[in-house]
Amino acid sequence: MAKHASVKVPRADSPPRDEPPRSRSTELGLMALAWIIVTSFYILASLGAQGHMPPRLWLFLSAIVAISLTLHVAVRILAPHSSQVLLPVATFLNGIGYVEIARWNPSAAAYQAVWFLVSGVGVIVTLVVVKHARDLDRYRYLTLTGAIALLLAPLVPGIGLSVNGARLWVSLGPISFQPVEIAKILLAFFFASYFAANRDLLSTPTQRIGRHLIVPPRTLMPILGAWAFAVAILGAENDVGFAILIFALFISLLWVSTGLKTYVLLGLGLFAGGALIAANFFSQVQSRVSFWLDPWSAHNFAISNQLAYGWFSLAAGGVTGTGLGLGQSGNIPFLTSDMIFAAVGEELGLLGVLLILGLFAVFVGEGFRIAQQAHSDYVRLAATALTATVGIQAFVIMAGVLRVLPFTGITLPFVAYGGSSLFANYIIVALLLRISHENNIEVRGGEVRVVPMDEL
Repeated sequence: MAKHASVKVPRADSPPRDEPPRSRSTELGLMALAWIIVTSFYILASLGAQGHMPPRLWLFLSAIVAISLTLHVAVRILAPHSSQVLLPVATFLNGIGYVEIARWNPSAAAYQAVWFLVSGVGVIVTLVVVKHARDLDRYRYLTLTGAIALLLAPLVPGIGLSVNGARLWVSLGPISFQPVEIAKILLAFFFASYFAANRDLLSTPTQRIGRHLIVPPRTLMPILGAWAFAVAILGAENDVGFAILIFALFISLLWVSTGLKTYVLLGLGLFAGGALIAANFFSQVQSRVSFWLDPWSAHNFAISNQLAYGWFSLAAGGVTGTGLGLGQSGNIPFLTSDMIFAAVGEELGLLGVLLILGLFAVFVGEGFRIAQQAHSDYVRLAATALTATVGIQAFVIMAGVLRVLPFTGITLPFVAYGGSSLFANYIIVALLLRISHENNIEVRGGEVRVVPMDEL
């Protein structure tokens, strides 16, 4: 009788030939549900606002089904073992946003539809190009260089544009975009690579002060650099939202990497110091804090009426909303971009607000689950950073509209009008799908089976 031994046999990245491809019926079912609800919202919005069915209903339905179904097929081929939740959630959020954009700004809705198509192409290209997420660790300083170049691009004379006091836009011929949206992805990968490589150094106290051991002060320099970098971006481009996003992302990853609460306290102290400096030296921060504290004063209301009208809309929505197509939010400046959350709150009420919050909670929870299942520090931190980027951005803008934080004007991911934001967030979805696929493949690759000794 041949002797046997139990060993771990690594498997290839593709499933064994005798194993059928994983069914993605859950993803398809959730996307079909999203199509039905979004189409119903679209019809109700047209009936409420104009009293008749949308004139291009079949074109609208065909477009969203064709693009999202193509994405489903592409994921089935390129990442069949990935999460089946992310793409339907993104599609649902995108659909709700499109209904409100089409309701208040039909011309912008046409551009948003084109960007949805471009974003779908971006998802497919990302899945084709990025075969293994862990390989991106090789390009640590290349991603940092690219991020810095993109961040500085709006400051270049001739191509940089200033909109509402924030210099975030780059114009190249007929195309205008916000390079900061791509920069946030590159920074997420750089932070993940840096912390994965320096985790032990950052989490192990080795320098003695009296009776206590502390982390060497030189290892804290990156934290101070991130703080200074965020303040510099805020000062140069007048972008409060991105400064908060980049700093919160850095501190979050630092805490996840080391588990030391000291860094969280240090981060809060640095944030308070930066906020104090910004409030005293940067006029845009002063005005936004003033609008937040007292939007009703005669001095502020001429500019802060955007927030005031948004709160009136939320109050008018109540619990169940005024009904799609029946809202009165049209007088809110930049309604479909900065304040689209208020438009949803008016026409869908508290229930619509909770729906948006719930969808983002599902997205973030699924992203962190993917991160938790990763088999290397770098991939785990990369997935955490990508998920946190979406979660923090959504929280900052929703908290600003609800007056929990000063209003910053960054876009609500997937929902608000903006091609750069939509494209970047769909790239994040693609990267998380790639990581999820690799996680599930590696789990099966480590299965134990019995192998005859003469085969060893």
